Amino acid sequence: MSVTVRPLAQGDKAQWQALYDGYHAFYDRPGLPQDFFDRGFARLMAGDPHDYAGLVADEDGRLLGLVHYLFHAHMWFPEGICYLQDLFAAPDARGKGVGRALIQGVYDAADAAGVPRVYWTTQEFNYAGRMLYDRIGERTPFIKYNRPLDEI
Repeated sequence: MSVTVRPLAQGDKAQWQALYDGYHAFYDRPGLPQDFFDRGFARLMAGDPHDYAGLVADEDGRLLGLVHYLFHAHMWFPEGICYLQDLFAAPDARGKGVGRALIQGVYDAADAAGVPRVYWTTQEFNYAGRMLYDRIGERTPFIKYNRPLDEI
């Protein structure tokens, strides 16, 4: 498999949306409205350095995966930090190095920006993803909490 990791481009919208829809279905969020995808893609294409950027894994014009990431300030690290938010490989591309290549693409973007720290989260049940993450990242002892939205 000859995969190229490159920035998301305007002409990628249909394939990106299919992958991103698959990502949300994996996390039990199916059936998102079209405007969700339109807004997200527009944000990724805007080039705002304070918003998300996207990379895709491309094999001869077919997108096999996507990743979104964001640079943000951090009180402990003056150079900032990079949050890798969404990572998804097409089901038929899994186990073939697509996820690793996309994470490396984020590592490379972070290094180019002078931001050596990259972090991400995943759900406990994502065993296949965690097998990769355990090889290329360091698991932390932190536990994530969210504000309960039903109390707002």
